[in-house]
Amino acid sequence: MLLVTHAVIRTMSDAGTIEDGYLLCDKDRIISVGPMHDFDQEQTDFECTVVDAGGAVLLPGFIDAHSHLGLFNDSLDVEGSDGNEMTDPITPELRAIDGIHNGDACFKEAYEGGVAVVMTGPGSGNVLGGQFALIKTYERTVDRALIRSFAAQKAAFGENPKRVYGKDNKSPQTRMATASLLRESLWKAIDYKEKWDKYTSDLEQYEHDIRAFEDASKPSSSDAKVSTEGMLVESREIEDKPERPDRPEKDLQCESLLPVINGCIPLKIHAHRQDDILTAIRLCNEFSLKYTLEHCTEGHLIADVLKEEYVNGQHESRGIGFPSGRGGKLLGLVVGPMIGDRSKPELSNLTIKTASVLNEAGLPVAIMTDHPCVPQQYLALSAAISVKGGMSTDDAIRSITINPARILGVDSDYGSIESGKKADFTLFDRDPFDYVSRVIMFVGDGEVRFDNRQNACEQ
Repeated sequence: MLLVTHAVIRTMSDAGTIEDGYLLCDKDRIISVGPMHDFDQEQTDFECTVVDAGGAVLLPGFIDAHSHLGLFNDSLDVEGSDGNEMTDPITPELRAIDGIHNGDACFKEAYEGGVAVVMTGPGSGNVLGGQFALIKTYERTVDRALIRSFAAQKAAFGENPKRVYGKDNKSPQTRMATASLLRESLWKAIDYKEKWDKYTSDLEQYEHDIRAFEDASKPSSSDAKVSTEGMLVESREIEDKPERPDRPEKDLQCESLLPVINGCIPLKIHAHRQDDILTAIRLCNEFSLKYTLEHCTEGHLIADVLKEEYVNGQHESRGIGFPSGRGGKLLGLVVGPMIGDRSKPELSNLTIKTASVLNEAGLPVAIMTDHPCVPQQYLALSAAISVKGGMSTDDAIRSITINPARILGVDSDYGSIESGKKADFTLFDRDPFDYVSRVIMFVGDGEVRFDNRQNACEQ
């Protein structure tokens, strides 16, 4: 057991902020949290480790909903660039877990900065880039770190795919081609699904027919006679044996899109400019997909449209896959990076106010680093920048805790300090949005992964 006492606990739940609180966890789960005057010593056992926070600020482990951690390796150039397979614009079969370098120093820097969970995956060079994975930052291997190995499929609109392939006179050279390639891939996956559904149905019928055939082939007293040698001789005519249906060939690209067209996982859509955002929405409505909008740089210019799409998407018939559904389901907006320049034309309307405007419109907003664009450990700094842009401090903290947890569908385990949730939390020596704040301790899955108490006291 691990017990933290006398902490200012920002729960990010309905409990709000507990000014002088305790947190008790057993193994990887929080089992109790509340004000110190409600603490019952009998909850602990004799092996309990006690940490007196002394008024430090305790928050849930931060969550980055859009990162490339481990895929663009720190201090390396092409040798460690494993986030974009820029040989074909359609590569949905690629898996982030096969490219993550678990030894990258940025993992350690991430949890030392309070970042517990990241959604990491391919970049935006391709129209369909591959599978994003949801991982913990503090485990030693990728397989131990996995929360979900296939949490979303990456898609990209706008300048990036055009820039990668257009220069070589390959498609896509235009935004029309980008949309067309995505639409074609989704239709291929639907046809593939129908082919396999038919095969599954035909196989079930075959197995039923072959059992009936075998039963009919067994000799019975009415159908057999005894030969002079004492052998049973079948006298009735046997029907033709059923033929097993041919199994279709596997297609890894279509297989990777099945969870998307079935409405099981979202399409994670890179889109900066408002026309690209609206094209993404159009396609997702066409195929009734679940989706998130990533970067959403000009989202503040069409906040009313996005709010309408979000509200419409809450209907139970939306986002359940084509052709059953009646439109797409927008899960949330992942905004950022917040720190950077207007490095290309589609960023001409970049502003630190975007997250605030979208949040004020009533939309679920998460803030990203887009690591390595902004180093992973500066997720809290990125959220603080949004406060400069008009977001409240509480909403900014929600954008890197409970909001991304909900958008990613893991809020039953992550994103807030509540009994029953995963014991991922960070102790800061002051408000984490204070530029000179320091992490005193980071706990992941109930284990102290980083302890900076002595250094914090010395400084």
